[in-house]
Amino acid sequence: MRLSNVKTRSETGLDHVMQSINVMTPFGKKQMKEIVPFMPGDEDRLNHEFRKLSELLGLAEENSRIVELLMETFMDMKDISFTIDRSKNNALSVVELFEVKSLLLKMKRIIELLEAAGHQLSSEFILIDTMDLLDALDPRKDRMNTFYIYDDFSETLGDLRKRKRELEINVRKAQKVIKQQIEKQYGISLTPKFDYVVSKSNKELVKIIKEIPELTSDDEDYISVTFVLKNTGEIDAFILEMDHLNERIDEEELLIREALSKAVCRSGEVLRKNCAKIGELDFTLSKAVYARNHHCVKPQLIMDHRIEIEEGRHLVVEEILNQKNKQYCPVSIKLQDGVTCITGANMGGKTVSLKLVGLVAMLTQYGFFVPCSAAKIGLSNYIHILIGDSQSMQRGLSSFGSEMEELKEILDQSRERSLLLIDEIASGTNPIEGLALTKSMVGYLKARPYISLITTHFDSVTVGEGIKNMQVRGLADADFKKLEKELRYANRRERIEVIQKYMDYRLYHAGNEEEIPKDALNIAKMLGIYDEIIENARKYLTEGSQVSSRKPPPL
Repeated sequence: MRLSNVKTRSETGLDHVMQSINVMTPFGKKQMKEIVPFMPGDEDRLNHEFRKLSELLGLAEENSRIVELLMETFMDMKDISFTIDRSKNNALSVVELFEVKSLLLKMKRIIELLEAAGHQLSSEFILIDTMDLLDALDPRKDRMNTFYIYDDFSETLGDLRKRKRELEINVRKAQKVIKQQIEKQYGISLTPKFDYVVSKSNKELVKIIKEIPELTSDDEDYISVTFVLKNTGEIDAFILEMDHLNERIDEEELLIREALSKAVCRSGEVLRKNCAKIGELDFTLSKAVYARNHHCVKPQLIMDHRIEIEEGRHLVVEEILNQKNKQYCPVSIKLQDGVTCITGANMGGKTVSLKLVGLVAMLTQYGFFVPCSAAKIGLSNYIHILIGDSQSMQRGLSSFGSEMEELKEILDQSRERSLLLIDEIASGTNPIEGLALTKSMVGYLKARPYISLITTHFDSVTVGEGIKNMQVRGLADADFKKLEKELRYANRRERIEVIQKYMDYRLYHAGNEEEIPKDALNIAKMLGIYDEIIENARKYLTEGSQVSSRKPPPL
């Protein structure tokens, strides 16, 4: 069974956080792509994951320079898995051997940086020593990020290349002698490459040069003719010997590449383990840096199914507010099996609080630190958020129809230790049926071993035993005189932001009989809705509450 679906991971903000994790290596990206959540019963493994994350967070806070250098080392790493596989039965190319050497140099650098940090780290991050293989690929031990089949790899190769260089010198000496003779006898000057270019327009000169026995036509286009030295018998002998030497050099280089490939193959398992360790280090360090930058803390795992969040922040909303130089109002909430309703007017942050609970729970179960001052989390078997307009035009469903389909999925998938987050259910149908459906859902969920968090506008939904009522403080403590003064001088765009500035998004525990604050009318009035409409709305609310409080006549 899966923990959550794609929509839940997106709506809670988990996907946004994952996309913000700056992994550098192909090994770290592979780890992130293959990440799976920790489930109830995995608490020990998850605590071990948190310990590793704490270690690297400590490193990031104590020695940011080492972290920067590690991240620089992670850059431009290549996955050599295919190269390791090829090394079993093939001679690796020079390019492939260079990539292996380059990775070995980066492994050496990582080992040095972690040792220099002097920070106690888990064995999952400590690379296995690969100096023997690096020495095999770098016999000069210059540790440069290049690769060439040096003479040092083989005495035979060194002798062959030495003889080839001697022959090249002999050829050039012989050509210089001929060049000097031609220039002295015919009064022309050959280039250092021993050629002579004649324009075709100078037909007389072309004819003369063609008659020089030591030169021959090598290239010709529509503009000019290029003449080069003819090889003498001595030069041909030198070139023939060089051709034989080149064959032997190629054979010797192949033997060297085969030997190096076997060495790579023998170290294949170690290389794979180190690549996995680099991926673990890269991914976990990226999570630690993200936690440091976003002030996230280690959640405390508890065995019973509860969620307690102190001063929690929804990271996506916080980033948006930060961009506008605005402060986030942290929210605290405690949840356990049963139904908790969040009530309050629109603009009160009910939906953000709902998403916050989902984000903290999801981050915990995927091994991340959480954006709170403190959190206690009991792992869930299933997490689902039902939120927003899910209508599918392609399928011809209304928003209510899509919502009911998704609700059916929740009811089918839910089981013990589920976390259900439901935002304004049945808001897409008429209020009477919506209220009836919401109350019925609350009654159904109340009897089940789920943490059910529901946002609603309906007053009477929170009435009854076993239902926890949380309310958004909203504008309850606002200085309305100051607020109205700011609104008076604000333009149309600024008014919403002014009201949001005075909103208190914190939650408090309200009695089940407590009336839901009517901030909607206050907001409507402040935004300029006519007093006549506001007063009539208040009158209708009073009449409605009186009618609902009357006992129904006996049957």
